[in-house]
Amino acid sequence: MTSDRTLARIAGSLYLVVAVGGGFAELVVRSSILQPGNAAATADNIRASATLFRAGFIADLVQATCFLLTAMALYLLLRHVQELVARAMVVFVAVSVAIICLNLLNQWIALQVATGEGLAGALGPAGADGLASLFADMHRGGYLIAQMFFGLWLVPLGYLVLRSGWFPKVLGVLLIVGCFGYLVDLFVQFLAPGVAEGIEPVVVAPAAVGELSFIAWLLVKGVPVPEPAPPVQALAA
Repeated sequence: MTSDRTLARIAGSLYLVVAVGGGFAELVVRSSILQPGNAAATADNIRASATLFRAGFIADLVQATCFLLTAMALYLLLRHVQELVARAMVVFVAVSVAIICLNLLNQWIALQVATGEGLAGALGPAGADGLASLFADMHRGGYLIAQMFFGLWLVPLGYLVLRSGWFPKVLGVLLIVGCFGYLVDLFVQFLAPGVAEGIEPVVVAPAAVGELSFIAWLLVKGVPVPEPAPPVQALAA
């Protein structure tokens, strides 16, 4: 049977893959290639950095898979605190992963349209570039929709962290506050995109600090090891 400390290390390792893979795909690949509002520049960047764009696709696919495995490992680790809350945590993650994986199809189609020659001949270069940019924008919208559930899963996780007694309570508080930061960022992105870029670093900071600190705690400290029970002879004496 896997020990709690081993489960903590597994969950921390998987969560680290999620952070690195998701950060690479979003902050390194898409932010440097996609140019919102400029279809020609977006398509040109995709063609010029097709290999990097493919790497971002694979990174997102891997991190989404590891995200679900992270939730499963944390469920096994923390279900003793509150079974129903642990199940809710996994459900939120499963919905988020499903959206992310299906939404990756938009990124793949954007790559195929930008690098293929068939649509350029049928629609013209400008039409093909516009279509590639449209699929890239659809991927961005789907990614934001998945953020709803990526945020919501932090509430049950933060509750379990608080109630477990294994972690500093500030981690649980940061995770719960981080949920609302993600949701605020999501709604501002859709309702007031003009101000979203300015407030995003502020509202998502608690989630970033909480999640990275939680990963570090799982990998470095893990969870306490139960003390062995005293011998039967000692109890009898």
